[in-house]
Amino acid sequence: MDAVQQEPSHLHARPTVADLHGENHFAQVARKNWLAAKKTPKVRPEVLKQELWEELEKAGLAYSSLLVLENLQLLERYLWPGFGEDASNYHHLLLALMVNVKRRENLASWEHFAAKPALFSSFFRRILSMTVDPAQPSTVRTQLIAFVIGAFQSLDSGLVRKECAPLVGISIWHNLHSDAGREKQFEDHPLLRKAWRATSKRFDAGDEALQARLRFERTWLYTLVLDFINRLYNSTTKEEIRDNLAYCERFMELLTDLESQLPTRRYVNTLLKDLNLLAAIKLSPMYTDEDNGLFRDLFNLLDHFANFPIEDQTGSQLSKLEYDQQHYDILAKLQRTGYAAFQEKLQLMALANYGSIGNRDELDGHLKALTDDELVHLCALMELRTEYPSSTFLVRDRAFYLETLLSVVEQRSTFKENVRDMPILPTEKILYETTFLRNEAYDGSRPLAIPKLNLQYLTMGDFLWRSFILYRAEALYGIRKDIEDVIKRVKPRGKGVNLKFGGISKMSLPIMKPAIVDVAPPRVGEEQPAYVRAEIILDVSRLQYGVRREWEQLKTDDVVFLVAIEGQDDVSMRNGHHDDLNSGEQTGLHKLRCAQVVQVQDDNGRPLREQAHTDGFAPRVRQRRLLVNIDAKQYKHDMDNTAEGRPNVYEHITHIVRRRGRENNFLPILESIKRLTLSDIPAPSWLQEVFLGYGDPASASYLRLHNRLHSIDFRDTFLDWQHLIESLPGKSIEPHEEAQTSFGPPYIVKYPVAADTEIAPARPAKKRRRDQVEVAQPLHESLHVSTYNPPNMGPYPADAPKLNAVRFTPAQVEAITSGTQPGLTVVLGPPGTGKTDVATQIISNIYHNFPDQRTLLVAHSNQALNQLFQKIVALDIDERHLLRLGHGEEDLQTNASYSKHGRVESFLERGQYYLSEVDRLAKNFGAPGAHGSSCETADYFNLVYVKPAWTQYWDSVSSEDTSVEQIVAEFPFRNYFSNAPQPLFPPSADRSQTLDIAQGCYRHVEKIFTELEDIRPFEILRNPRDKANYLLVKEARIIAMTSTHAAMRRQEIASLGFHYDNVIMEEAAQVTEIENFIPLALQNPKNGELPLQRIVLVGDHLQNSPIIQNLAFRQYANLEQSLFQRLVRLGVPIITLDQQGRARASLAELYKWRYPKLENLPSVLSSPEFQIANAGFKYDYQFIDVPDYKGKGEQEVAPHVLANEGEAEYAVAIFQYMRLLGYPANKISILTTYAGQKALIGEVLARRCKGNPLTGMPRIVATVDKYQGEQNDFVILSLVRTRSIGYLRDIRRLTVALSRARLGLYILGRRSVFESVFELKPAFDILFQRSDKLSLITDEMYGETSRLAEVKPEQEIEGEAVMEGVEHLGKYVYDMQNAKFEALKANGGQLPTREINMRDVVLEEDEDGEENVLLPEEAADDFEQDDDKEELKVRNNGRHLEVEATSTVQLE
Repeated sequence: MDAVQQEPSHLHARPTVADLHGENHFAQVARKNWLAAKKTPKVRPEVLKQELWEELEKAGLAYSSLLVLENLQLLERYLWPGFGEDASNYHHLLLALMVNVKRRENLASWEHFAAKPALFSSFFRRILSMTVDPAQPSTVRTQLIAFVIGAFQSLDSGLVRKECAPLVGISIWHNLHSDAGREKQFEDHPLLRKAWRATSKRFDAGDEALQARLRFERTWLYTLVLDFINRLYNSTTKEEIRDNLAYCERFMELLTDLESQLPTRRYVNTLLKDLNLLAAIKLSPMYTDEDNGLFRDLFNLLDHFANFPIEDQTGSQLSKLEYDQQHYDILAKLQRTGYAAFQEKLQLMALANYGSIGNRDELDGHLKALTDDELVHLCALMELRTEYPSSTFLVRDRAFYLETLLSVVEQRSTFKENVRDMPILPTEKILYETTFLRNEAYDGSRPLAIPKLNLQYLTMGDFLWRSFILYRAEALYGIRKDIEDVIKRVKPRGKGVNLKFGGISKMSLPIMKPAIVDVAPPRVGEEQPAYVRAEIILDVSRLQYGVRREWEQLKTDDVVFLVAIEGQDDVSMRNGHHDDLNSGEQTGLHKLRCAQVVQVQDDNGRPLREQAHTDGFAPRVRQRRLLVNIDAKQYKHDMDNTAEGRPNVYEHITHIVRRRGRENNFLPILESIKRLTLSDIPAPSWLQEVFLGYGDPASASYLRLHNRLHSIDFRDTFLDWQHLIESLPGKSIEPHEEAQTSFGPPYIVKYPVAADTEIAPARPAKKRRRDQVEVAQPLHESLHVSTYNPPNMGPYPADAPKLNAVRFTPAQVEAITSGTQPGLTVVLGPPGTGKTDVATQIISNIYHNFPDQRTLLVAHSNQALNQLFQKIVALDIDERHLLRLGHGEEDLQTNASYSKHGRVESFLERGQYYLSEVDRLAKNFGAPGAHGSSCETADYFNLVYVKPAWTQYWDSVSSEDTSVEQIVAEFPFRNYFSNAPQPLFPPSADRSQTLDIAQGCYRHVEKIFTELEDIRPFEILRNPRDKANYLLVKEARIIAMTSTHAAMRRQEIASLGFHYDNVIMEEAAQVTEIENFIPLALQNPKNGELPLQRIVLVGDHLQNSPIIQNLAFRQYANLEQSLFQRLVRLGVPIITLDQQGRARASLAELYKWRYPKLENLPSVLSSPEFQIANAGFKYDYQFIDVPDYKGKGEQEVAPHVLANEGEAEYAVAIFQYMRLLGYPANKISILTTYAGQKALIGEVLARRCKGNPLTGMPRIVATVDKYQGEQNDFVILSLVRTRSIGYLRDIRRLTVALSRARLGLYILGRRSVFESVFELKPAFDILFQRSDKLSLITDEMYGETSRLAEVKPEQEIEGEAVMEGVEHLGKYVYDMQNAKFEALKANGGQLPTREINMRDVVLEEDEDGEENVLLPEEAADDFEQDDDKEELKVRNNGRHLEVEATSTVQLE
């Protein structure tokens, strides 16, 4: 598993192969009743009741038992196929439990029911009736509420939406306590009255059955809420209290979910307020019990959403002014009502100011004058409910009515004020808040008090608030883990003077207390100091050079942590009490404070970054000084505490801790999100509704926008006329009048003007289906096509425009067209379908069609940006208009550095080149002086010499009388262009062609001075950051950065006045929603909205999602959701690329089932490389069953770190075998699903292959997660798991793993683990059609076989050798290597060139040096012969060959 995403320990107790195939009770029941059945098994009531339900009840509905049943395919193979109208309660309950398990495991759930909608409706109704059935035990009803929660989170499913919508419709207002409240709503929103009448009419017209159903729908939620209130107040026995608490926590989660989405909130919020629910909860014994911290936190979250500043019916967010005005209206009403009814007693309240009445304590004082009955009467006059059903256990005393009134009129802080006061930099108390620790201990059994990301948001502010809360919690989780890791490594013992440390960590250094050197006075309006400067002495004398350099390379504004670490006390008997939750003190963390780096200095106080690096032996370094700014707000708080006599925190600091750069960018990102949350930043008006998840999902596509383009210059998108015809199926193409037949590109396509109904469609019906995504267009749309002659840009080959050579498919052309048009374009690109090519062409089209517009290009990783830039610079885009922000060098794996393009450095390099061209021009004119010394002198030269000469020449030759000879003879730049391809003017050229060439030459000259004019400001600007900012704001038209860089520098970029019109995001499905949103908001709004014209999202939500460390945020809060995935769920029109050109057709079959329309490009079916077999292998792909090695399968070598030695040895043996056959190392990647296995494979490679001239090292060893977006010809994949499937059950991860190989894929795994997994069945059914023992073919060498790849499983091939296991393959490789060395000796130390091309191998080693290879130093493959006496020492360890290099093999 990737290092950043670990499986929590409780997930290791998952169903093992033994559980599913052994003597487990449920496994036996499954084999007996459904697993072995050939046809649909009949459901037997006794099996459901006795063998399943009663056994589950005995185990207390334990999740582990439910998980076993889910893995045994209980729902798919038994419960649902055998479901009928007469199904028993047990049948319904088991189905609901299985759906809960699937949702918790992030597996498809509702899809199983799609084929039988009527039966699903019947099932759903029964579950709803059981939720309000008092006969059902609390534990069961808790599970059923969880089922309902899952349903309301899945409103993108039409099946589920149909059942859920009536439960929260306007009919629930029948339960309001008075008609007056309802009438007031109708007066404010007349459309509601119409809806109300419609529901009443439907009820009156219905038969008895329909009326019973409608009655149930409108009372369902009301009944549940009353039951919930009873549970709050009526719990007596210990067991009842426990069960009711679990139920009430789940029910609060349901209410919060209903309140947090507008369609469900619209009527529910009114009902809950009518029932005075918040007051009832707050006064309940359950709330006041100090042990129920989670329940109180859930209440606070419900309270936040119930009182969110939004107009429930229109969905518009209330501004601070509107929110306050609404509150003041209520206060005024209270004053008027109170004074009218109780003039004498409430006279003071009537005269008090709003601030006084809005204060809880003061209002309480005013109302003390009233008797209990008078208080109840006042509540009734304020239109608050005072009557409840007689059966309720709600305590309606004075405190309740007082709380009811207070909750309505109390002045509340808004979510913005709460965010403003929330610290970003943590202390030990913040890190170990019980809320965070509860999140860490999440196992799915209880809800959490954190906001969820789902389909819809209330407002932009709500989206940003949720994102801030979750991202902050995720960042603090990462910090806490890193600090705990440091404490574990330094091994503290004892306290105070006895404190000692038994270990070290390279991420921390022991320090003396920080010396505070400067405390700046506070800024105006603030209390804390402007900054608190401290100096810290770092003792680096004993550090290794590499570790010391890491400390020295701390950058300005990096966050470091000052910690006081103590040893733990001896654990004493604490009266048998055990604290379940962890705390800082228990881990050894006594205090933690944050600081930001200002400067790293040497021991003399000189800044390190300004010193020249010494290449020779530098004197030994003893110490460094670190200047930091301590968190000023916390410092003031600490000093206030010290003044009160508490210990000074900073005197007890023992260590300074740093974090890795990539993980430590939390501060600027959180500050960006915080600023956005506090601002009222909107989405573009045409996108707002779609972004929030309301309205017509297709409303942001170009077909629905008024500003759609009626003609597009496609330039080099189409290669020829035939390509144009093929790319626009269903359209009739009309050439322009002058051309009666076809003609070549470039093509300008004119679209018919759409009718008004197409641009602004009528309001869609309420029951919009998800597949109803766009306005119907004319069946035979007629397109008018014209062309033009592109201008001649100069005589040099480099002047010719770079043209696209990709023959785009119709789906790709549709995506390019949509991306060039304004609006939202969502492109789903399955593996190998050319997503990057499409994005690049969209960029090119926008660049040329809209010279005044600027495009922001965003990708998840630097690697993706590099690939994009590699293609952008191959098109006709001027490099001076490219700007790349951030650090792209870290992820480079290309031979050429594409991170350089768009950098300031390359801009300046081009400036030097153009100045040298100016000198050549000066020689052409014989002009004396240093004209090429600077941009300024060059501009003067242009004005004095070049422009007058050209103007004079053009005036003389442009008249009709001039001959071709005159045009050539008078040409003023003849000498300058003497190095261009000759002849400059071909003798056969006519007059117009000659003039065109002359104009092209002048355009070339003109470009020199235009570019120098752009470079001129850099002669004035000195600071690199200023230069980059100038490019950003003034010059660049295509600006590229990673989503992380955008988040980090959002405020700085926006404050520069940066403006852009278009955003294109690559890998959009791999970043979280907030990372998707921030690039849309890198500029400040204009006229109240973001001035964006186009947003193009390119990605694939069926591959890996964003990586989130913490299970609670990943699974419960859905933080791994991307905007791309949510838009797909909402039904936004997507363009799916449907032809892959990456892999053999047979390999593509392994993942094509995930993309129903995916086909192969013609080249895949015809190209020889895809038809010829892989030398030495019988099959082009194969699953190899790897048994236990040395009696062991998967092993947990450290907490959450899994490895499998047998598979590691097998993977390396296959790699060695391939290298011995001559496969180039850079064509082979070894992938695995776990970071622990990646490290183990690296160790085995270092042992077996490093230094071995015959094998060398593979191009890359990586985890599947890190390799998304990459590809290679041959992939060896290790799946690791042998006990249970773990997180590999995630289909997205499997899709990535199976789609990385082009020509050969060899998968190592345990067959018994994967063959029975329902979700992965389509892929593994194909894999298991072939033998699960590696089948090799002898006497074949790489590049020399002509055998066809297509082979039937039972077909025998000459030379076939089946490997029985890893030992067999090891022996086989050992014998091959010995034979190679014998050939080597016989050849005088040189391998036969037929077998290995040594030049290729040296190139491979260059690539091996990339950071992604596990081992830091690779041995080169190349070797040279020195003299005949030297030899190779070969050591055999019994199975494999290890090579010890002596002088015969000279490593480079």
